[in-house]
Amino acid sequence: MALLKKRALKVHQRLLDVFGEPTWRNPLPPVDELVSTILSQNTNDLNRDRAFEALRAKFPTWEAVRTAKPGEVINAIRTAGLANQKGPRIQQVLRSIVEERGSLDLGFLADLPVEEARAWLTKFNGVGPKTAAIVLCFSLNKPAFPVDTHIYRVTGRTGLRPEKMSVEQAHPHMENLLPPGTYYAAHLNLIRLGREICQARKPLCFKCPIVKMCAYEPKTK
Repeated sequence: MALLKKRALKVHQRLLDVFGEPTWRNPLPPVDELVSTILSQNTNDLNRDRAFEALRAKFPTWEAVRTAKPGEVINAIRTAGLANQKGPRIQQVLRSIVEERGSLDLGFLADLPVEEARAWLTKFNGVGPKTAAIVLCFSLNKPAFPVDTHIYRVTGRTGLRPEKMSVEQAHPHMENLLPPGTYYAAHLNLIRLGREICQARKPLCFKCPIVKMCAYEPKTK
């Protein structure tokens, strides 16, 4: 494991050298990030953002979303896809938060240990490890490492995780592999590598900045 941690740090540093220190969009409040991430499931960033903006334009507050007619929420988020599932899911999560906390303020999570905050979020239906980690990392500045489809693919090909490790298992694995201070940049740069170079169908290995550290055998020429 020590050698793997060392290699993971080398990969991280190499991506920093090539891509630079990444900056995501301005952080969203926790509830906003939670809804946005639910919308992002099985769609791209553009459609997620369109649906999120349409939802915010239709309803002035998250409280209004919580109490709206399901059909109105579904229609507002059509561009995100799977609206019939995501709309009720969002409303149920918002209702569950209010039932437990009395309001839609998730700021209290910043004061909890990261594992306690993660457990609190993932008890809601539709909030998995990735969604919780995104809220914790980007909205609450907590040491959590989100693993999306790009990171899962890249870490599998490069040998930074066991080949048969599940996506759920990959979250704590990556948190154990890298120091907490690297999570933000490593997450974003690995996603960029997956989108631009280490693509699903035809990876551009000849362009890859970490090709010499990669365990992927069928490299493209």
